[in-house]
Amino acid sequence: MTPMLPFLPPPPEVSALLTRLSKDQEAWQRWQNRCLADLSQLWERFLKNDRTPVDPSLERDRRFNDPAWRESPIHDFLRQSYVLLTRALTEAVESLFYPDGKTKCRALFFLRQWLDAAAPSNFAATNPEFLAAALASQGQSIEKGLANLLADLALGRIRQTEESAFRVGENLATTPGAVIFRNPLMELIQYTPLTSTVARRPLLIVPPCINKYYIMDLQPDSSFIRFAVEQGHTVFLISWKNPKSAEAHFGWDDYLQLGPLTALEIVRNITGVPDPNVVGFCIGGTILASALAVAAARGDPPVASLTLMTTLLDFTESGELGCLVDEALVATREATIGRGGLLLGAELHQTFSLLRANDLIWQYVVHHYLKGESPKPFDLLFWNSDSTNLPGPFLVYYLRHMYLENELRLPERLTMLGQKINLARITAPAYILAAREDHIVPWRGAYYSRSLLGGECRFVLTASGHIAGAINPAQKNRRSYWTNPHLPDEPDRWLAAATEHPGSWWWDWISWLNSYRGEECPARDPLSNPAYPPLEPAPGRYVREPAWPLT
Repeated sequence: MTPMLPFLPPPPEVSALLTRLSKDQEAWQRWQNRCLADLSQLWERFLKNDRTPVDPSLERDRRFNDPAWRESPIHDFLRQSYVLLTRALTEAVESLFYPDGKTKCRALFFLRQWLDAAAPSNFAATNPEFLAAALASQGQSIEKGLANLLADLALGRIRQTEESAFRVGENLATTPGAVIFRNPLMELIQYTPLTSTVARRPLLIVPPCINKYYIMDLQPDSSFIRFAVEQGHTVFLISWKNPKSAEAHFGWDDYLQLGPLTALEIVRNITGVPDPNVVGFCIGGTILASALAVAAARGDPPVASLTLMTTLLDFTESGELGCLVDEALVATREATIGRGGLLLGAELHQTFSLLRANDLIWQYVVHHYLKGESPKPFDLLFWNSDSTNLPGPFLVYYLRHMYLENELRLPERLTMLGQKINLARITAPAYILAAREDHIVPWRGAYYSRSLLGGECRFVLTASGHIAGAINPAQKNRRSYWTNPHLPDEPDRWLAAATEHPGSWWWDWISWLNSYRGEECPARDPLSNPAYPPLEPAPGRYVREPAWPLT
């Protein structure tokens, strides 16, 4: 239906599915008749100069927002035929029999990658915006687009933002504090108080290790860290090292011991409080919960409260990432980097970009290469491009035991640091946050955590996705969130009875957290503890390390 398709053959997975469909004569004939009917209807409208979309979803597709797509009959036909093709192929692949949901999810993922790449918006010959920009600039947009392409080829990735506009520690990650401890895997930052008194119980934050922590401290008015400090909490945070060759041997147990367990010991020593409050974000929450389960098995003091932000403990519903993890992939990684090696940040970045290819790949191909536009400064996209590596032993343990075999949810199935793990031994009250449009940690998957932990749980669902839902600044107070004190087994039953609240979930969280803050005490200065003197000002050196070079 579009002239680009012969130049972009489908991957083997999609070809195999279409071959299966063609062998079912009845289904194949039904699919062909549907396609011909749709195309015939579109052709009739084209001859009548009727631009009414044959599929209402077209009006919501941002790839075709420019008026040029509707003003030109040829380009209007192209975009509409592409949407019809997308609908027809998706319905055909969905109609096939699959042995399990994971196989179906993989099939649809590969199909979507091909369809996204084949969009007429991605090609100079079929994108009217390319021609309009070239005419308006007298060809300079073509010259600049080629320059942008050559610059990205030299860089080895697609630039999403003007990266020279940002400097970590200068206009990103600027909440004042000090690095008070460093080991081969993490720096521990203690933040400077912004109130004269603080809660007696400190707050330890464990961010994800698959990217840099400063997503929680981008700008002062959007910083989760600064918000917690402003609310009178003594905040400590783990800043993970960007692993290089010297750290390529680290495994899951190393992350638990050198990360949260070490940080908890230091926080207790500095504050004299045995039961701090703790927060884990994304895989940082999985690491934190695992560490707390180890601590519980050892008989260590429990924490006062646990917050899990967009975190999976039960990987039953793990989204498209879970669909892509199979035995072949894990076995290959185990054989190549499982005993010492690195998953490079560039590959990690590419994987996450493919989950939202239209937003994180193809729109930049169009704007930067076809239209010759310069990348615009955007702090979130700078962070998104600031890649991190992962040690192979850590990665393969995570993939096999969490995504592939889903064993963390099973009491005493896994042994970590010599201890049988049972999440039910974590008896601290828990605040579990999920994001309704999260494609990395589906909210229903996050909901299942409430039945694994041993303490009372509060589940909160926020609007938007994995990052924008979690990092929803209290000052801006946008979007909304849902609450329901009752926690039925089925997440959809929870949502059906939930109450929507306008604004940021941060206010709900801080109100909940303040129930566990303890009495007030004088503010704690990170510069005043002789046992842990400051090593350097926040944000420290680890967060500034690039993924490359590897030495």
